[in-house]
Amino acid sequence: MLTKEERKKIRRQNRAEAQKEQTEKIRLGLIAPPEPKVKMANLMRVLGTDAVQDPTKVEAHVRAQMAKRQKAHEETNAARKLTPEQRKEKKVKKLQEDTSNGVKVAVYGVADLRDPAKKFKIETNAKQLYMTGLIVAFKDCNCVVVEGGPKQQKKFKRLMLHRIKWGESSKRNKNVEDDDDESDEDDSGTNKINKYCQLVWEGEVTQRAFSDVRFKSCPTEAFAREQFRRHSVEHYWNLVYSNTILQASGMDTI
Repeated sequence: MLTKEERKKIRRQNRAEAQKEQTEKIRLGLIAPPEPKVKMANLMRVLGTDAVQDPTKVEAHVRAQMAKRQKAHEETNAARKLTPEQRKEKKVKKLQEDTSNGVKVAVYGVADLRDPAKKFKIETNAKQLYMTGLIVAFKDCNCVVVEGGPKQQKKFKRLMLHRIKWGESSKRNKNVEDDDDESDEDDSGTNKINKYCQLVWEGEVTQRAFSDVRFKSCPTEAFAREQFRRHSVEHYWNLVYSNTILQASGMDTI
């Protein structure tokens, strides 16, 4: 891969070569020389005495030439412009990554996933990035597993650990959570619910375990574990569940 300076140098050399070739053709009489590029700023310098003899005629000629150049520029841009289908295909091609040599997997543990806005952000962003995975909600142990390429994982990781403010609540869910927080406070007045999102594990596997992104709300721990067992990735749930137990007991995770 060439550096930025090397690409600029090659482009400069190609332009100089093309200009040299055009100059040789003009010198040999094969093509007519281009008319001088006249603007209102260089009118007197380019045309000289002609501009003094009939200023009105010269100004009209210059403005017509400027309009002609502008029209040619707009037509070139319109011919190069992509159709809506081509733009969509380009965007999809940019987001999708080749995972034939390996799939990057990230497992996140979330303490509180009751906010509908946060659930929507996670699921929607995973689908927009063309990732696959599973989102399981179970009380204070919520597991988010996503599969994709390195760039997709980088964007999703920023969403989970930086963009989403886990300690904040949406307006429509704030009143409900305030009531829950009051009931979850101990005698000292501190909130027992620990709102956090933690990257429990990330690595690479040979193939995907999921075909799309799905959200599952599980009433029991056994039902949540079954969602992963169906795809032969029960160890993902074990990681998050054991990490949640360590968090609850106040121990540091390994």
